[in-house]
Amino acid sequence: MSVSDKSKSTAPSLQLAALEFKITPDAETTVDVRHGGKATEIASGLKTMVMMLEDKGKTLCLVTTHFGPSIPVNVSKLFRETLADDLDIPVSNVLIFTSHNHTSVALASNGVLTYNAYATPAPEAELLPVGETFFATLRKCASRLRAMLVPVTVSWAEGSEDRITYYRKGRRENGTTYLMREEDREQLGDDFQGDVDHQAPIIIFKNVEGDPVAGLVQFTGHPVTAYHPENTVVFGEWSQVACDIVSGKIAAPVGFLQGCAGDVNSKEMFTGGVSRSTEFGEMLGESYLEALESLRESGRDGMDVTLKTVRLPLASLPSPEFLNGEMTVIDDFMKRAEAGDENTLECVGQNFAKGLSPQYRAWLISLVRPWNLWALDLHEREAVDSIDYFQEMEIAVIRIGDVGIVGLPCEPFQNIGRQIREQSPLPLTIPCGYMNINHGYIADSENLGDNEYMSAHHRYTKFRAPLKAPAGDVLATEGVKRLKDFSHEL
Repeated sequence: MSVSDKSKSTAPSLQLAALEFKITPDAETTVDVRHGGKATEIASGLKTMVMMLEDKGKTLCLVTTHFGPSIPVNVSKLFRETLADDLDIPVSNVLIFTSHNHTSVALASNGVLTYNAYATPAPEAELLPVGETFFATLRKCASRLRAMLVPVTVSWAEGSEDRITYYRKGRRENGTTYLMREEDREQLGDDFQGDVDHQAPIIIFKNVEGDPVAGLVQFTGHPVTAYHPENTVVFGEWSQVACDIVSGKIAAPVGFLQGCAGDVNSKEMFTGGVSRSTEFGEMLGESYLEALESLRESGRDGMDVTLKTVRLPLASLPSPEFLNGEMTVIDDFMKRAEAGDENTLECVGQNFAKGLSPQYRAWLISLVRPWNLWALDLHEREAVDSIDYFQEMEIAVIRIGDVGIVGLPCEPFQNIGRQIREQSPLPLTIPCGYMNINHGYIADSENLGDNEYMSAHHRYTKFRAPLKAPAGDVLATEGVKRLKDFSHEL
């Protein structure tokens, strides 16, 4: 038997193709459509990988991108529906994962955050020039993939990286919680890290000759080392730097999957800059390369994928007395901040970095005010029972060889990912947030009842009631349930 005949007879059923592209925005590009800011520096282009996987009639299209921090709900709808139509596959089989990179640009002039589209449906997306370029390039790459498909095996390893992130939910002596900014972290000394996940998993797809065709990596942490909201550069952050290092090593495209990073930051937010983010990316890249030395080939072939709608329970609204008391505090804070008062650092559980201007702090707290007004109006109209006390979210559960991937359309807290990883029956399971759309921060049951930015993120929505136990744990429960189903089906 010739080598080629032997390869054909032992070829796996799973097939894959992947392409990567880079777009470099111009200096006038809007970085945050919510308040019209422009980029102050273009430090790098932003990369995207589009991957197609096929197995026994099932086709999955994965898009992993360093554009972000989240794809607006109307933009995601346009991209997914168009790609599904182009590829003749269900919309459910087109999944977009962002690295949650904050040093990015807006893709549409009217992009709407998912959690701001609860009361009023988002309009059809109106792409900006950079969005048009992104969309056209994405479609062009996706259209080439089916002809490029080759049989692949799945190999994986789990590296470790413990130098670049920290647990950002702080707790004061009086029991209240706060978003730990870099200035707060430094006060704790000894390069504070706290309880954070160190897992740095890597998946390598190889053709029958043993050559890499593509890779996926994952890590848990907001990539915000180069980010400052009032002086925003465009940069792929440490997540893209790490992918580039792995891609250079294996000579194939590498996509990034962001972990459950709702309560985990990269160090030096607002202070690190591009150079420090690059160093962090080199550290993470080195950790992936170390893991490559211990790759394990999956014992199983093939792929499974399913999407499941999960209902998160929501709690009752605060009393009118509580809400009115907060309104008094909010209005006073905004008045003082807009006047330039530097002593405007905390308001209704939210805390702000000294490196932000008072005027920017006023804008941030103005985003809270509509939620209080909405809740007060419901009380006044005696309509608090008329709203939904659950929030539906569509999760994706994927098995590729021995590897499980659970994609969540939100900013899940770290413990949600831990539950998925620890309870999964598969040898390697990768929990991910920031898939398709972003419902905002979703806490696990242990983090309910606190009032800091992440745990009380409902106040930034239009409009959702607070989370209720078991909260985001239901995402983990459903993800694990389906992973177990996949395991039993093998």
